[in-house]
Amino acid sequence: QVQLVESGGGLVQAGESLRLSCAKSGRAGTVYAMGWFRQAPGVEREFVSAISWNGGDTYYADSVKGRFTISRDNAKNTVYLQMNSLKPADTAVYFCAALSPGLPLNSGTMTRQDNYVYWGQGTQVTVSS
Repeated sequence: QVQLVESGGGLVQAGESLRLSCAKSGRAGTVYAMGWFRQAPGVEREFVSAISWNGGDTYYADSVKGRFTISRDNAKNTVYLQMNSLKPADTAVYFCAALSPGLPLNSGTMTRQDNYVYWGQGTQVTVSS
């Protein structure tokens, strides 16, 4: 069984930065492509960013492109989401997730949340204006 634990959320002002972390435990030796999703109150969960298992390919939602950067350190079993120039519209619970193994690594696959097999519990990000 795989467990994902997010951390790094908090309350910041517009224009500030946060770095989220997602630590994976379990299934040692299996490296998953990973994604970040977010859900604001009253809104469906949406794709934010994803990264291939070796970090060679990354994907971003248009709303965060140029402001957010996804990265990973496989030696630490951790994926990061650096969020800069935060806006009140970025306020949401942020979830990390592991892509189901064996799927092709492309934008069509990695942006769909139903392709992710393991999910963290989420971390709250609140951006005040």
